[in-house]
Amino acid sequence: MPLLINLRHLEAHEIKLKGELPVEELDLDLRDEMCRAEKPLAYDLEVEQMEKNVLVQGRLELPLQCECVRCLKTFEHRLELKHWTRLLALEGEEKTPVDNDCVDLTPYVREDILLEFPQHPLCEAECRGLPAHKMGKAKKTTKPDDSTQPSSAWAELDKLKL
Repeated sequence: MPLLINLRHLEAHEIKLKGELPVEELDLDLRDEMCRAEKPLAYDLEVEQMEKNVLVQGRLELPLQCECVRCLKTFEHRLELKHWTRLLALEGEEKTPVDNDCVDLTPYVREDILLEFPQHPLCEAECRGLPAHKMGKAKKTTKPDDSTQPSSAWAELDKLKL
């Protein structure tokens, strides 16, 4: 179920919205393999009508399952918008769509959540990457017999008499 605001309820007083929005409703369409949203978005919002606008303020939180781009370790990253604010116009050029006296906040939440996604998730800021393995000394190789080795294209070109 999308995150809806009934404008009729705002006529008398401000309303508070608190709950969770399933990830499927956000329709994030993530193509990044390093971050996955598997748990619901938690929201705690206050909504009030201001003349011909609706002001939404509050907190959004979405836990992400990430893979460190340096060491490939999986970890949880909490994407938090502590002071999320959105002003929705009810009239004018940038009028917010209203359906049956309800405004859907889901597209606005989706947009701001996607902008906050980590581009290069790190398990910790000082992550050094994959552990370096001790390198062994290179084994001595014997030079192959020239008669058994196929000639290269450059060797064939060297034979040309120009």
